[in-house]
Amino acid sequence: MKVLASHDRPREKLARAGTDALGDNELVAVVLGSGTRGQSALDVANGLLDASGGLRGLTRMGRDELSKTHGVGAARAARIQAAIELGRRSLTREPAERPQFPTPRHVAEYLLPLFGSYPVERFGVLLLDTRHRLIRARVLSVGSLDASVVHPREVFREAILAGAAALVLFHNHPSGDPSPSRDDISLTRRLLTAGDIVGIDVLDHVVLADSRYASMKELGRL
Repeated sequence: MKVLASHDRPREKLARAGTDALGDNELVAVVLGSGTRGQSALDVANGLLDASGGLRGLTRMGRDELSKTHGVGAARAARIQAAIELGRRSLTREPAERPQFPTPRHVAEYLLPLFGSYPVERFGVLLLDTRHRLIRARVLSVGSLDASVVHPREVFREAILAGAAALVLFHNHPSGDPSPSRDDISLTRRLLTAGDIVGIDVLDHVVLADSRYASMKELGRL
């Protein structure tokens, strides 16, 4: 970073003015730690954000894709993934707080930081007690770019083992569009029927996509 005055280099700028003063590229440069031959850390960060389409796209890149970006490599890719995961975890509540989910929006606010930006589809459940407080969240299926497969017995086995009184289904759409597909609606109806049989309420099926969500309850699909 010889072209920058010392007080404008990302780490020095962070120490002087705090994280709020840094742009996305400067924060990524701090995570990278150093540059490569002929490139500063800021140059590598700019290239990485260009390749990913911005900060949101960066959260969707896998380790292999990150590693192949010019100037990154395996070690820096691991740092980036670790930083992203720490960010996700910092946006969720502590398990001891037993978050409660009275509305679909509460569900979405809890789930979006965790699963909204994954590059492959993940299907899971929030297992809830009689007051709709969280017992635990479970991912049951990890699919390809556009599909995952889950069977009702997997869903309700987890619910029964946890002693859950109710559950919320969720999965993400890597496409960025949270609109439920016909398959999503069909699966939800199967699980609603199964829930009636075993006596566990299926409260909603929430589809996540980046920072947006679609609730089948709100859409009148339940």
